[in-house]
Amino acid sequence: MFAPSISYKRYNSVKRRLLIGSLDQFFSTELPATFGPLLRQRIVEEIVERIEKILPRKDYLKPGQMVWNAVSTKTKPNDPNCRLVPIILTLIDEEDIEQLRSGTKMSTIAQNAVARITREAEKQGAYLSMRDIGLFCWRQDSALSTIRKKWEAKHNELLPFVGNKMDFGSCLTHKEMIIRKVVFEKKDPKHVAKETKHSQRCVDRYLRDYHRVKTCAKKNNDILFIKAATGLSKNLILQYLKLLHEENNKS
Repeated sequence: MFAPSISYKRYNSVKRRLLIGSLDQFFSTELPATFGPLLRQRIVEEIVERIEKILPRKDYLKPGQMVWNAVSTKTKPNDPNCRLVPIILTLIDEEDIEQLRSGTKMSTIAQNAVARITREAEKQGAYLSMRDIGLFCWRQDSALSTIRKKWEAKHNELLPFVGNKMDFGSCLTHKEMIIRKVVFEKKDPKHVAKETKHSQRCVDRYLRDYHRVKTCAKKNNDILFIKAATGLSKNLILQYLKLLHEENNKS
């Protein structure tokens, strides 16, 4: 039996964001011994067909908008009982068109759109991931991360998304910004928590981890040593060491 590919692992769970996948997940979880895969598929397809005949198709959406099932703000993507929330997102609006007409670059429009839909999602009780947004425009999530980071750097503000709000994945942008504000700019952690819209508990944890890496690095700069001593991931340690190197060069 072949091991699942990286692409399969990354995108397989996306099926649950769509109606068919959501229903299939429900039946397989709640009634695992009642239906086999083929019968479950037939039942799900029949339910979806009936729903599509009943629901209005355009009355609840404006042109330029779409419906998406995103991770609830009350659960994490890797939770066994992860809850998805149906939300409406505005992919393009009149302001975007006006800016395009006036010569604004498409890259700027993309940055603003990412900011808009991540905020829309949060207001509706959900967080988007960069993978979600990448699916909307047929791009890798890394490309969307680059777009998001440019907007955040330009506005000195962190956008609400899964990696930021749920401390999920390899995202370091929020940690880096917090450490820079407290360690490099000498700001009060309480003020930084408000500026970055993070809890004081999160800010304290990021600073504690950074200083743990700093203490270990003074004794032994070996990654494996620091990893064993702190329990932090190798990727996170490397990024903290990069910040530490920057801090040492400033002093």
